[in-house]
Amino acid sequence: MEHTRDRDRYPEKDKEFVEKLVKLNRTAKVVKGGRRFSFSALTVIGDRKGNVGYGFGKANDVSEAIRKSVEKAKRNLVPLPIKNGTIPHEIQGIFKASKVLLKPACSGTGIIAGGPVRAIMEAGGVTDVLSKSIGASSQYNVLKATFDCISKLMDAKTIAKNRGKSLKELWG
Repeated sequence: MEHTRDRDRYPEKDKEFVEKLVKLNRTAKVVKGGRRFSFSALTVIGDRKGNVGYGFGKANDVSEAIRKSVEKAKRNLVPLPIKNGTIPHEIQGIFKASKVLLKPACSGTGIIAGGPVRAIMEAGGVTDVLSKSIGASSQYNVLKATFDCISKLMDAKTIAKNRGKSLKELWG
């Protein structure tokens, strides 16, 4: 009974987010009766309007692990600055041994990225971007390196405000 009420209360909240499953991992623990399986899920969530987040959930069944990771992703949303369907400038992010290089691209290029980077850019609403993943290819570390890029991205409005100038002065 409670579940239907919750769904009715926020009907648009669940539909506004795009959920992408980046990685689903099964681990086995050997016990007296045989093997015990547990699952971990890494998901990316976004509203296609410049907000993205990621979550990591573990549980004994797949659907519960995915649900947990989506819940965590909703709590970890960060803004992704977008300018004309691409990112404002070139940036490099690092997490442990993974490096991710993101470059802005002209419209019509599409998202040239693989794995977690593609999932993040699609969920965030970026339509044109070039990327290169350098170093370790662990999906979790590549995802964290991409979020490092996003945290370093500068928005034109914030730069203008920090310099004490208007947007027109900044662009010339």
